[in-house]
Amino acid sequence: MNQDVLSQIDVADGYGESLYTRVVKAGHRTYFIDLKATRSKDYFISLTELRKKNTPNGVVTERNKVFIFNEDIEKISESLNDVIAKIAEFSK
Repeated sequence: MNQDVLSQIDVADGYGESLYTRVVKAGHRTYFIDLKATRSKDYFISLTELRKKNTPNGVVTERNKVFIFNEDIEKISESLNDVIAKIAEFSK
């Protein structure tokens, strides 16, 4: 799905205006990391995973979203960095 189309869908669905986006393509998955704002200028991060799945009816795109609100971003960031460090530790 095109990023412009995804942004239009998000705004139309009431998920806020996209201010900045990073796209990560990873095999049959594509991740969108969006900085968004509500109408009242509350900022949040929207993580979207698009995954292509083969079904008997053909290829289907599955979409999953997670919202991280401004008041939780620092906690999530610290925890994510901790988990990433553990991955490096376990990989040795």
